[in-house]
Order: sequence, then C-alpha cells, then structure tokens
Amino acid sequence: MANLQFNLVGHGPISIDVQQLVIAGWTGRDHASVEHHIQELEAIGVKRPASIPSFYRVSADLLTISPSLQVAGDESSGEAEFVLFSTTEGLLVGIGSDHTDRKVESYGVTVSKQMCAKPVGADLWRMSELAEHWDELQMRTWRRRGAEHRLYQEGAVTKMLAPQDLIGRYTGGKELPVGTVMFCGTQPIIGEMGFGECFEMELSDPRLQRSLTHRYNVVSLPIEG
Repeated sequence: MANLQFNLVGHGPISIDVQQLVIAGWTGRDHASVEHHIQELEAIGVKRPASIPSFYRVSADLLTISPSLQVAGDESSGEAEFVLFSTTEGLLVGIGSDHTDRKVESYGVTVSKQMCAKPVGADLWRMSELAEHWDELQMRTWRRRGAEHRLYQEGAVTKMLAPQDLIGRYTGGKELPVGTVMFCGTQPIIGEMGFGECFEMELSDPRLQRSLTHRYNVVSLPIEG
C-alpha cells in the first residue's frame, strides 16, 4: 500500500491510501483507434491483447508524484492517461503517465507494467464537477528528446471509454472500491513512439477553464548485463 499527499482543487490537501493500482488497456471507444494503437505496439514486437479492454494489476507502491523517474536503459516511454481515484472524498480525477518498458512489453505486457513507476500530478478534481460535461475534456502530451520538444499525443477523452463504463467493466457493475487507483487508457502517438528525457501532460477542461498538468524527467540508468 502507498500513502500519497494530493491537493483536491477547491478543497485543499488530502491524504490517499492506495491499496490497488490498476492499469486499464485497450480502452478506446472506437474500434479503429484501438486497432491503431495495437498496431503501434505490434510494430515494436508487442503481442495483441487477449481481451479488450484489459486490466493489469501492478504494485500500489509504483504510484508517484515525483517530478523525476529513474528507469533501466532507454527502452521506456510515457503516455498520458486520465486517472481515477476512489477515495473517502468520492471519485476523483487526475492526470498521469503509464510509463512502460517497451522492450519488456514485447514479451510480457503484465511484467512491463510493473517495470516502471507511474507518475501522477499532485492536483485532483472531483468527478462530480465533470460528469455533465466529461466529453468536452481534452488531453495532450509533449515529449523532449535531446533538442527536440514536440507534441506527442493529443485528443479528446471521448477516444477512451467513459469512466463509469470502464469501472463497470472492471468491477462487474459495482463501484470502484475505495483505495483503488485506475489508469484509463491513452491516445494514439503522433509520430514515433519511444524514449524521451521529459514528458509533459495536460488534462484540460474548457468548460470550467482549468487544467491539470504534470511534468516529469526521465533518468536513464546504465544496464550492466
């Protein structure tokens, strides 16, 4: 179990005990978009999923609000996702990155999800403030690699299953248990998927004119054999 300190916007600091961390994959509403992401990963050797969507359980200790991430080598990359937090304050929403070792992913998706910490931003919103206009939210990611800093992902949250739909598929129609954090799927990559020294993410709410953001640097550790 992990205990992390967040800022609930409009409320103030809160402490969350994370008991379960779930990475949802293949969560696209549109089959063509899901197929596109599957093909992106097949191009780097990742096998097709056994089920759509898929739910990968990983260690709760992997969740982090740190602005720096240490990884083995340079075979990993991030991808922005909206993140659901089931808490005693209700269902909350954040922005995070399912940072994954792509080399390991080519032979074991479940193992690859366990290889890297999962960064999330420290600010959270109440889902109750978003429910009526959820489909208006937008997500973006930027990647820095050397001198290159460019847009890496962009699109509306409508590309992924709606939160309650996704929760229902995971729980069999029940509420998400308190203490559970769920990463909810990602946008297609713009250009080449791959390593970056820095990833920046944004979940924007044009209706309420506000954004959740998070930026983290990636430190590549040497592989000694």
